[in-house]
Amino acid sequence: MQGKHILLGVSGSIASYKAALIIRLLIKAGAEVKVIMTEDSTRFISPLTLSTLSKNEVVIHFEKEEGGVWNNHVDLGLWADLLIIAPATANTLSKMANGLADNVLIATYLSAKCPVFFAPAMDLDMWAHPSTQKSCRELISYGNIQIGPGNGELASGLQGDGRMAEPEEIFEKIAHFFLNKKPYQGQKILMTAGPTQEALDPVRYISNHSSGKMGYALAELLADWGAEVFLVSGPTNLKIHSPQIHLIKVLTAEQMNAQCLAHFPEMDMAILTAAVADYRPKKVSETKIKSKDQDWVIELEKNPDIAQNLGQLKKDHQILVGFALETDHELENAKGKILKKNLDCIVLNSMKVDGATFGYDTNQVTLINRKGDIREYGLKSKTEVARDIAEYILDETILGKSLTSKN
Repeated sequence: MQGKHILLGVSGSIASYKAALIIRLLIKAGAEVKVIMTEDSTRFISPLTLSTLSKNEVVIHFEKEEGGVWNNHVDLGLWADLLIIAPATANTLSKMANGLADNVLIATYLSAKCPVFFAPAMDLDMWAHPSTQKSCRELISYGNIQIGPGNGELASGLQGDGRMAEPEEIFEKIAHFFLNKKPYQGQKILMTAGPTQEALDPVRYISNHSSGKMGYALAELLADWGAEVFLVSGPTNLKIHSPQIHLIKVLTAEQMNAQCLAHFPEMDMAILTAAVADYRPKKVSETKIKSKDQDWVIELEKNPDIAQNLGQLKKDHQILVGFALETDHELENAKGKILKKNLDCIVLNSMKVDGATFGYDTNQVTLINRKGDIREYGLKSKTEVARDIAEYILDETILGKSLTSKN
């Protein structure tokens, strides 16, 4: 990080005090740091403190205090090799997402041509609010990098998500970026996402409530971390943003199965997040079935089990990650699927958790490996859950084989 120009934006949160620690870590690593503060942030930490630590004048207003001299936000944006906004309040996130440049920090953000990181900080209900989550999704879609909040004691006295990442974690993410170490660099990953649709006639079909949000969030993260992702997706309203993602659209379970079987032999890993229909109608009418007075009986037949099919093809160097949605005997059923389908690990969702699974922007998962080890996580945004899953795959030595087999 020697000689890198880091621009630190500080907005009005009690977590502003952590900015001092971030500056110390960056300066110690050899970076040059300049600080932009919102006016509200000056109520939490003194500009003099941050100016002394950064050895540069802190920018707060468009006009310098002596009058007649402009703090040029365009020059600041061009100067920076990286802009990190920490803490980023709900207010600041909204302004960033919507381009509301009513202070120097947002004006500089809009002018910056460098990579932008942001570290949200707020109370748990503010963090979970749909408007905040929407702002974060928008910023990520712009190519900005989120350093997600942690779970812990908050200024309100409550316990939960929203606590700004610790300075050491923020520093590590920045250092990692400049080292250009992408943990999935060179990996080819097959993914499935969304629901499938099984036709009854040209008008009607059988499906489920899956939105595809979890799979798309994980695909974007893995692409950002260097992977080439082949995303086999059922019908969703979601869009992909990374050029590293190859989108393959399908409708039915049979179509998804065929695409997975065709691509898997060339993959290092497959992660199966799709909610695939277990059954399909045995007969599909070529014309719309007319309404009648009597009941309508539909005969179903079994769809292919994509996870089991890939498990039978899996080579020693390949990784296979399954997803399970359970309502009863969750752990027991999920562990059984690992062995039956030759998975390396499984991501367990429970329908019993409010705010998780279908339709929500949040999720709560439990990760289980082949040895039966269990790692539970709290309710988080699906972006953060994607990070947990990706990091878990890296952390587990049994799953690290695909990342070392080529070395």
